[in-house]
Amino acid sequence: MRKGLFFSLLLCCIACLTSCMKWDYGDEEEFASTDSGLFIVNEGNFQYGNATLSYYNPLTKSVENEIFYRANAAKLGDVAQSMTIYHNVGWVVVNNSHVIFAIDLTTFKENGRITNFTSPRYIHFVNDNKAYVTQLWDNRIAIINPSTYTITGYIDIPNMNTESGSTEQIVQYGKYVFINCWSYQNRLLKIDTETDKVIAKLTVGIQPTSVVLDKNNKLWTITDGGYEGSPYGYEAPALFRIDPETFTIEQQFQFDLGDAPSELVLNETKDKLYWINNDVWCMSVDEDHIPVRPFLPYQNTKYYGLTVNPNNGDVYVADAIDYQQQGIVYRYSSEGELIDKFYVGITPGAFCWK
Repeated sequence: MRKGLFFSLLLCCIACLTSCMKWDYGDEEEFASTDSGLFIVNEGNFQYGNATLSYYNPLTKSVENEIFYRANAAKLGDVAQSMTIYHNVGWVVVNNSHVIFAIDLTTFKENGRITNFTSPRYIHFVNDNKAYVTQLWDNRIAIINPSTYTITGYIDIPNMNTESGSTEQIVQYGKYVFINCWSYQNRLLKIDTETDKVIAKLTVGIQPTSVVLDKNNKLWTITDGGYEGSPYGYEAPALFRIDPETFTIEQQFQFDLGDAPSELVLNETKDKLYWINNDVWCMSVDEDHIPVRPFLPYQNTKYYGLTVNPNNGDVYVADAIDYQQQGIVYRYSSEGELIDKFYVGITPGAFCWK
């Protein structure tokens, strides 16, 4: 659930969201997954409650779908947004059900949950007793205690209101975290994790979709430029390299008006950037220009999610197809050769490596 053009529809529905999600309980299935693998977070459809979690084993090329439901006999919820692993626990953020689940990485069973979020997006662990949760439709970042599954406080975001604006992905450099503000926003935030305060803001382009930290300790963010007719504006997207020490833009790479780049990720050595812009693109962090040829050409697909295996550099890209049927994940070598493809859930949008 990424594009700003969906927001007017979503906002009309927000008043009725709290009571519409139900978890159905039945028979549980036993899992014992000990191998390294890849979790695929399938968003499902907004207000249908059909988000799911899949698990892929790269060694055996086997995939297990609906693992949360099968392990817990309960639905994952409405619009699964992201997943993060911390201390061998998987934290699955379910946006429109206002919940984050903690799951066992071997059995896939629920260890606990944190509730009462407005619309959670991503979770980042500062330490064992503190994590930040970014949100949509809320001008606050939630502070949680993961050991007690409770919200302990909030960080107020200046110049953001509940009707527009979102805080999104989080990277940490020293004691500071950096967060991109996406929906109808144009900035990155710098937060001191010791004081839980926003200490600086950096203006980039319209709607930065992602943020990463490379091998040179440089921040990168990519903007989608908004959309034609947007009340916030519409411009050519751009890729920005930022020095986190001075929190200033070092270099800007321009795209064409009408492009919509997103899903900026790094390879395992953090020296190559990958992103989706119809095609899948790849660029060294030391390049001084955007490549002219894509890494993976567009082939009547709807590339929607992207990740790189931290162990061997294989590239995985999710095809949402029509957002109604099971999506497909394609696995490529670092040279762009197709290795495997497999079906997952509806609208595969995020990945998490175990």
